[in-house]
Amino acid sequence: METGRFVDLICQKRDGQELKREEIRSMIQNYVSGQIPDYQMSAMLMAIYFRGMSDREITEMTIAMRDSGDIVDLSQVSGIKVDKHSTGGVGDKTTLIIGPIVAACGIPVAKMSGRGLGFTGGTLDKLESIPGFRVELSEEEFFSSVKSIGISLIGQTGNLAPADKMLYALRDVTGTVPSIPLIASSIMSKKLAAGSDKILLDVTTGSGAFIKELEESRELARRMVAIGRGAGKETVAMITNMDEPLGYAIGNNLEVKEVIETLKGNGPEDLKEVCFALAGMMLSLGSEDESGKKTLSYEEGKKRAEEVLENGAAFAKFKELVQNQGGDITYIESPEKFPMAACCEEIRSDRDGYVNWMDTEGIGVAAGLLGAGREKKDSKIDYSAGIMMRQKIGNAVKKGDVIAVLYSEDKEKLKKASAYICDCFLVSDRLGKSMKMGVDILR
Repeated sequence: METGRFVDLICQKRDGQELKREEIRSMIQNYVSGQIPDYQMSAMLMAIYFRGMSDREITEMTIAMRDSGDIVDLSQVSGIKVDKHSTGGVGDKTTLIIGPIVAACGIPVAKMSGRGLGFTGGTLDKLESIPGFRVELSEEEFFSSVKSIGISLIGQTGNLAPADKMLYALRDVTGTVPSIPLIASSIMSKKLAAGSDKILLDVTTGSGAFIKELEESRELARRMVAIGRGAGKETVAMITNMDEPLGYAIGNNLEVKEVIETLKGNGPEDLKEVCFALAGMMLSLGSEDESGKKTLSYEEGKKRAEEVLENGAAFAKFKELVQNQGGDITYIESPEKFPMAACCEEIRSDRDGYVNWMDTEGIGVAAGLLGAGREKKDSKIDYSAGIMMRQKIGNAVKKGDVIAVLYSEDKEKLKKASAYICDCFLVSDRLGKSMKMGVDILR
């Protein structure tokens, strides 16, 4: 494709026409190589934003983005490898729980995770709040860990899907981030490049998710499942509730401490419910005989997940993971060793009533203001900063009851976050319509 003719493709998409496979592949290849300028690709992204893409187009674009860089080869790891991805949320610490659960059941977990994005926390940041934990491993160390203990959680390595990095940066400055075709291709290009045999997608929905409306979340889930299927990978999406923080802890070492409690068989019920659902599906996807027949149903997988949590095998696996990647195991055995923030403040209800609503994204923003997230790429994280929720939606409270406790090393940050978070809760006389939902499954 001549660079000068790319305008014809922009016009085709602007007018609602479908792009052919070779046109999409050439578009991605030529953009990555610098032959298509940003101003033309910006126009294409805006045309996609308004006109959308068919499942076929999205799949072709995703595969082209996957093929723009390295593809991880996990063939040296025996067994069926199942990757899990969450679209993000507030208090989402599920990877640190379901990874050890699944590994304790004999299914290998070779996972590359990310850092915090916007108001959502990052798995790598949480792991790095454990003193000594290494998220940057060589390829040899990564595979050795998975082979020896069945699990390794690391940062993205190599040159995976460079087209996605370039396109995401452009979307960020052109107002085209909230496009389901572009979100789906971004997520799935990295998942396909990561080399797993099967993919589980945790698509969060609600006020603390990037996509707030349930129907839009279902549409994103459907599109990503179609991409996975089109690329020859069995893909399942589970839609989970993010109308309130998952669990009670928000912030890096606060969340790790909640992970430890949960792996010991305690922990919040909503967090355990989501983790059992995700782990159960991963176990089902990863359990097949030589003919490809499932040997474990989803419900059987959930039951198995509950068993390894209750008998201590999952917690033992988490300790193995921490020790194997250089973390100080004494912090896992004695969580009180984690440093506490120097400053804290309680947020209290100003009336009797029921917790009717939460601005969960706003709560995540408040955690960032406290120092738990990054304002800039190179910002330093305060691992002790964060929020401990004391209430869930639907709880009855009295005037003066604590709704949340804020932690920070910086008094000014605490003051700013405290003023901000006061508008993130609604206590009313009557309980409104329940915002709770079960777990939707799309195959």
